[in-house]
Amino acid sequence: MPLKIKKPITPSQRFQILNKFSEITKTKPEKSLVFGLSKKGGRNNTGKITMKYIGGGHKKKYRIIDFKRKKRGIPAIVKSIEYDPNRSCFISLLHYIDGEKKYILSIKGLTVGQKILSDEITEPKIGNAMLLKNIPLGSIICCIELCPNGGAALARSAGTAVQLIAKTEKYCTLKLPSGETRMVLSNCLATLGSVSNQDHKLVISGKAGRNRRLGKRPRTRGVAMNPVDHPMGGGEGKASGGHPRNRNGIPAHGFKTRKKKKQSNKYIIIKKKKK
Repeated sequence: MPLKIKKPITPSQRFQILNKFSEITKTKPEKSLVFGLSKKGGRNNTGKITMKYIGGGHKKKYRIIDFKRKKRGIPAIVKSIEYDPNRSCFISLLHYIDGEKKYILSIKGLTVGQKILSDEITEPKIGNAMLLKNIPLGSIICCIELCPNGGAALARSAGTAVQLIAKTEKYCTLKLPSGETRMVLSNCLATLGSVSNQDHKLVISGKAGRNRRLGKRPRTRGVAMNPVDHPMGGGEGKASGGHPRNRNGIPAHGFKTRKKKKQSNKYIIIKKKKK
């Protein structure tokens, strides 16, 4: 996916790197698969702010994504590749031969007019979805279920991919982008290929205004606050706030927050790499 680097006519353009969106083939979404979203501004049902630094932003509609790929054995044609403001990757509009339309997460290399299929066992090509036990070893996959018919839960963000490294009768072993190696039930569904828009991580906004249009408000540093507002606040002048921690006092940068008795711990073979 090509990126766009502007000539620095203004200060905000000097370090700006943007997406060209050259893969996008359609600008308006399918009307039957969208509904409006109302802004919450980080507030709950009583009006209290529960998530800080959220507010404003451009209007957007939610696209209904088919994470379960339930239409088994019915071929579909990719009609368009579209932008989705609610996620980092692109989405693809499918037209099934029975007339139904569905959105799925777009896969890298998927093109308009291509035929794809979801079934228990299909041809192992990009865009097709099938059970983990039927996917060839070493394949690159994404949009993986954690429980059968539960819908895609793993590897859904832009550019992510998982490798299938081992199979047994009941479980398949996957190597995740974080470096973690874990087991997943072999009856779970997965899609061949990696998620589209892999250069999303290289994008640099260049100015605060672009973040405001995304609904992000300015974030105040903890060390700039008073002791009553943040554990890292207070001090004379530019005194350090001590070990980095969040507003609730939980340390960051190396402090483990995963529960020791978490139910899914038994499925993890190798823990994720330390930063």
